Amino acid sequence: MSAAQPKPSPSSPGPSSPGPMLRRGPRPVLLHLSLAMMRSAVLSSAWPSWSAAWPSRTGAAEPLAKIAEHVARSGPGAESRFARALLTEAWAQDRGFLAGIAAYRRHPYQRLVEDPPSVWEEGGSRLLDYSTNGDGPLVMVVPSLINRAYILDLMPGKSLMRYLAAEGLQPLLLDWGYPGPLERRFTLTDYIAGRLERALNAVGRPVILVGYCMGGLLTLAAALRRPDLVRGLALLATPWDFHTPDADRARGLAGLLPALEPVMSASGALATDLLQMLFACLDPFQTPVKYRNFGRLDQSGAAARLVVAIEDWLNDGIPLAAPVARACLGEWYGENATAEGRWAIAGAPVDPTRLVQPAFIAIPNRDRIVPPESASALAELIPRATIHRPAAGHVGMAAGRRAEAELWRPLRDWCHSLDG
Repeated sequence: MSAAQPKPSPSSPGPSSPGPMLRRGPRPVLLHLSLAMMRSAVLSSAWPSWSAAWPSRTGAAEPLAKIAEHVARSGPGAESRFARALLTEAWAQDRGFLAGIAAYRRHPYQRLVEDPPSVWEEGGSRLLDYSTNGDGPLVMVVPSLINRAYILDLMPGKSLMRYLAAEGLQPLLLDWGYPGPLERRFTLTDYIAGRLERALNAVGRPVILVGYCMGGLLTLAAALRRPDLVRGLALLATPWDFHTPDADRARGLAGLLPALEPVMSASGALATDLLQMLFACLDPFQTPVKYRNFGRLDQSGAAARLVVAIEDWLNDGIPLAAPVARACLGEWYGENATAEGRWAIAGAPVDPTRLVQPAFIAIPNRDRIVPPESASALAELIPRATIHRPAAGHVGMAAGRRAEAELWRPLRDWCHSLDG
């Protein structure tokens, strides 16, 4: 059962307090609200069927049979009490979800972080230089194409880039930027053998290449193409076997491509809200849980500010070039071309067994976006891999409350070890 919500702090708007709406989200909000409404509607309509089936129980599924037995032992009127409790809890959770959304939209936090200077630019992309001492190993960090790069420089005290700089490294962040008319025609080969490779060339000497999520696949391909420009490769929550652990779900995502084609053909990209919809399909009811939990927080505290900062980033996505979207959904999720050895860049297969550089593979054990089994399949193929398993989720590993202990320090130590 849901815990009672605490009273909001007088110093900050609470879940039910009046105040201006400062942001939108969660995106797409209509989808998340519809899913929550459907769940409550199903519980309301399904209860009579459950109740009618219980006396015989012969065809009941195991969880339903156990519930039936428990209720049957609870005495007269137990079934109606259980039904009321079930629906009351569902409605309370819906109220908590709405209150959490209101609290998020009214929260006063705003990201006020100044970007460092760029040392290279092309189209909408920039290579941001976070280095401060100029003598440590060069580290180039490459994020996904579908989220803003600033998750790695989220807020004061929650910045992987500034942490690495303070620890004696020279970190560079590749900000892919918003795709313009040119980028909307890009394929994965254009991004990897083109823009990423030119950014590496612009640095002037070999770097430790760090790829986060989808960025890990991009950096893996780049390291195989240009081993002369890469002295080490770190892959953070990088998928490989897209059919593990649920091939049907992966193929189901790929099966949405025909429905997405009219939008992609018209705009040249897969829009942010459609991308968010695809991510919601991976865990449809996680968003209500997250927002209910947020609504219970002290809205003036550091924990609430961190949640808002991460949610703002999640809702500030980037459209994905249509050719790349077709490859990701069709080849990766649909055909599992990576794990099957059929993914190629500029005509050359991307074969992790040929990686000559030392590698650091971070596989967060609570990742809902990239299942640990998917990332582990890649780690098993890389010859000189150091495997690290943070006790964190996909985003928490990079910017969460325990990110420094779970990822930043181990990554720092591994980078420095390459100079030893």
